[in-house]
Amino acid sequence: MKSSILTLVMAQCRTDCIEKPLCVAFRKLGYCVGQNPWLFLLIPLFVSGGVGTGFCFFSQNENNNIEDQFTPIKGSAKAERQFVKEHFPTNDSQSFSRQRLYAEGTFASFIAVSKVGNVITKAALKEILSLDKKVKEFNFSNNGRTYNYSNLCAKVGETCVSSALLDILNYDPGVVESKKIYYPKTKQTFIGTEVGGIELDETGTSLKKAKAIRLHYPLREDDETDKKLSLLWIQMFLHEFPMAHTRFTHIEVSHFTSVSRQEEFEKNSRRIIPLFSVTYLLSVSFSILSCMRLDSVRNKFWVAVMGVISAGLAVLTGFGLLLYCGTTFAINTASAPFLILGIGIDDMFIMLSGWQKTKVKDKVEERLADTYAEAAVSITITTLTDVLAFYIGIMTPFRSVQSFCVYTGTTVLFCFIYNITFFGAVLALNGRREASNRHWLTFRKVDKNPKPGGSTLTTMCCVGGAYDLKTGTESEHPVSYFLKEYYGPFLTNGWTKAAVVFLYLGYLAASIYGCLQIKEGIDLRNLAFDDSYVIPFYDAQRDFFSEYGPRVMVTVTESVDYWNSTVQDEIEACMERFENSSYVDRELSESWLRAHMDLSKKMYIDIKEKSTFIGNLTELFKFVPTFQQDIEFSLDKMNIRASRFFIQIVNVSNSLDQKIMLIELRDLAEECRIPLLVYHPTFIYFDQFLVIVTNTIQNIIIATIAMLVISLLLIPNPICSLWVTFAIVSVLVGVSGFMAFWGVNLDSISMIDLVICIGFSVDFTAHISYAFVSNDKRSANGRAIDVLHTLGYPVIQGACSTVLGVVILALAASYIFRTFFKIMFLVIFFGAVHGIVFMPVFLTFYQTCGNCNNDNSREVKESESRSQSRNLHTYHYVHHCKVNVDPVKELTEIS
Repeated sequence: MKSSILTLVMAQCRTDCIEKPLCVAFRKLGYCVGQNPWLFLLIPLFVSGGVGTGFCFFSQNENNNIEDQFTPIKGSAKAERQFVKEHFPTNDSQSFSRQRLYAEGTFASFIAVSKVGNVITKAALKEILSLDKKVKEFNFSNNGRTYNYSNLCAKVGETCVSSALLDILNYDPGVVESKKIYYPKTKQTFIGTEVGGIELDETGTSLKKAKAIRLHYPLREDDETDKKLSLLWIQMFLHEFPMAHTRFTHIEVSHFTSVSRQEEFEKNSRRIIPLFSVTYLLSVSFSILSCMRLDSVRNKFWVAVMGVISAGLAVLTGFGLLLYCGTTFAINTASAPFLILGIGIDDMFIMLSGWQKTKVKDKVEERLADTYAEAAVSITITTLTDVLAFYIGIMTPFRSVQSFCVYTGTTVLFCFIYNITFFGAVLALNGRREASNRHWLTFRKVDKNPKPGGSTLTTMCCVGGAYDLKTGTESEHPVSYFLKEYYGPFLTNGWTKAAVVFLYLGYLAASIYGCLQIKEGIDLRNLAFDDSYVIPFYDAQRDFFSEYGPRVMVTVTESVDYWNSTVQDEIEACMERFENSSYVDRELSESWLRAHMDLSKKMYIDIKEKSTFIGNLTELFKFVPTFQQDIEFSLDKMNIRASRFFIQIVNVSNSLDQKIMLIELRDLAEECRIPLLVYHPTFIYFDQFLVIVTNTIQNIIIATIAMLVISLLLIPNPICSLWVTFAIVSVLVGVSGFMAFWGVNLDSISMIDLVICIGFSVDFTAHISYAFVSNDKRSANGRAIDVLHTLGYPVIQGACSTVLGVVILALAASYIFRTFFKIMFLVIFFGAVHGIVFMPVFLTFYQTCGNCNNDNSREVKESESRSQSRNLHTYHYVHHCKVNVDPVKELTEIS
């Protein structure tokens, strides 16, 4: 018998070396909180009040710059932009060229779409010209001077940059129906980005119809004064333009400016934060309803309210502390309080469930010690997994993800601290009230037994303090009773298990299929609210102007001998490789070197010598002045330090095309012997496609390994730890797959939510697994039923409370917050299904997942009598939670 006990002890000690002392420590803490509830109640209040003043620094730490927050921190395009900016400075006052800008520039723009299908008509063009005239007349006063577009426009020479199409038509609507307009290039002018939704004539060279025309108004930003004045004009444009086209009958108009995307994005925080009050009300209401009892003493009304307040204090403390420290706050972090509220309430339900299973006649400090010993270890596991998942997310190359993860991870940690201090104190004070049999509302003593002849209402309101005389604990909730008597036996039935397995296989197949369909990248239109004026502009741009993409710079980054025929051939070979790409229109390439060589041949000038090559460039600049902007000379004008050419991108209609195109162009540049880089301002945003998948997978793998380690350390059974890890992967696959079915892309926003998923997918399964391996019943089915009885209702409560915490975001007219709701809903739903459907069934397939004092030793199973079993149950209690006990000695004494 002693050898059996020794084997049992050693098996147990191999798997609970952390769990046991942790359980003991929490028992001591619970006892301390029970003895000094007011201390543990007031200190968190004072701390949160003091640290919460960090919100005064909110405006200083808020950073909603789209590029900074939603593009990779060290994206290649940012370094490429810096090179172009240093070597090819712009001049908006005399030699503006939109394709040569290293950034988007400062501009206003509008798209006119025909209501009848053809905008190239006299009536439609007349309205467009009328609108163009109004735009150019918009003016404002500054320092006593009036400014309009002609004062601030970007110029070529002394003339404002104008529409190539309108120039061809001489601004005369009368000739539009008779004049032949070649497409996409006419008189050496490219109009492919100005005319959209086109239909060509029989020759395939000129326009027959077009559905949309886009006009662009670039402004100067050469110095700070120009930039400031240009931005003031744009504000005037945004104010006046909506009223300027209300009476048009032939066209529909949408507009956009260089500041629109940023301004509309920044409105998110102002419109979403007020929803938190609604969420708080929903969470309080749900918590109260789920904790209500008809017993006037055992009612947990104030416990529920204070549990929600505890989560609110955690948000105040965590956010306040980080704002004090100057940590950047991104707009997507505004969704964190909704999530944290759900997490806090979830832990509250677990703590409350543990409290209700204690003996009501025991002292309050002993009841709280038992509660901490049972529940605190469980919420420690989930808190560690959540916090680790968030902190691992800080490794991502997106500042928006980093901001969300550091704020949420820190606040979840405070949420845990407040649960075991502030909320524990609330349980203790409420326990004292219950021990003295006082009413939950009036705090006056009430009768324990109903008076003869009293009404039902009087009994409900004025009688309380009942408990289960058999167990000595509070009466169980009807849902817990249902789970024990009906749902548990049904789920552990053989046929039901088979059905659950088939259901899981169907879920897995659908999820894997969805993963193969998921799209990558953030659509910039999704950063604005649904009712924003920029949405129709983005839609029109997508529908009518997607044929021609960006005009990409191909830049030679070092000084080379351009006059050398070998170098010329290599550059030409590189250009041809670019032009052979399916994403490039070779007819629209632009090369100063080709033009220089052609011009020299026509002039019968040999440019194979350095002096003649450099000297003859002045002749080229006379014919094409803009080529001067494509060559950077050395100070002595005798060497070319850098130069650039242009290729026209086509057939890029979605994020996948953008990703493939960018990779292909960069690979072609790498293959060239000449040092090249390819760049366009939009590449800043395309760079996310190159890192989003790899970083998401990397975070998931690292976090999953971390979750496995935590499970191995804190769940006293290795097999069940592997089951928890399996559940993480399973939920992740399900969420990723169903994201595609619900129209959610894999981008920096959903990456945040997948990081959350890693932590949340552990929560319910960890609670269930921990309870399963700690259970004393011999049969696996019995353990599963008992676990569902014990934790089924808290899991359901936690799932509902977390969904309620974010459900209001489903009503938000913002992609960012709707996406947050969708993924959180999937995480919680699939996590809860795994917790109360899949995991209980799967755990019954492995007898070794039970408490080792029942299953790890066949010898113990075969030889122990029922009385010895009871002794081992006593050992399980002593082993886990009794302080300063030698397990071998204790078991010897028991036997």
